[in-house]
Amino acid sequence: QVKLVESGGGLVQAGGSLRLSCAASGGTFSMYNMAWFRQAPGKEREFVAAISWRGTNTYYGDSVKGRFTISRDNAKNTVYLQINTLKPEDAAVYYCASREGPYSDHSRRYEYWGQGTQVTVSS
Repeated sequence: QVKLVESGGGLVQAGGSLRLSCAASGGTFSMYNMAWFRQAPGKEREFVAAISWRGTNTYYGDSVKGRFTISRDNAKNTVYLQINTLKPEDAAVYYCASREGPYSDHSRRYEYWGQGTQVTVSS
C-alpha cells in the first residue's frame, strides 16, 4: 500500500511562488509515475503535471505550462511541484497521485492519492 503525503501549501500573493512536496512510502517509489492534480471548490479535479518514473519525461496541463515545474528525487521518495507566477485561478487543493502504468492525465487511472494541500492566492 502506497501512502502519499503532500506539504508546502499555504497563502501566497498573486505573482508569488510556492513549492509543494509529496513524500511517498510503502512502495517502490522509483517504479511509479507521479502526478499532481488540483481541485477548486465547485470544479472538477484538474490535471496539473506528471513525471515519469525516472524523471526523464514531464507533462503539463495547458493552464500551467511555463509556470509550473514537476520534479522528483527517487532517493528521497519525493515528488515536487514548483509553482511560479501564481494567479488567483491557481487556488485549489493540490493532490499528489501515483500509478504503475504509463503517464495519464486522467485522475481515475491513478491508484494512490494523498490527502491534498491547500493553496490560497491573494490578489
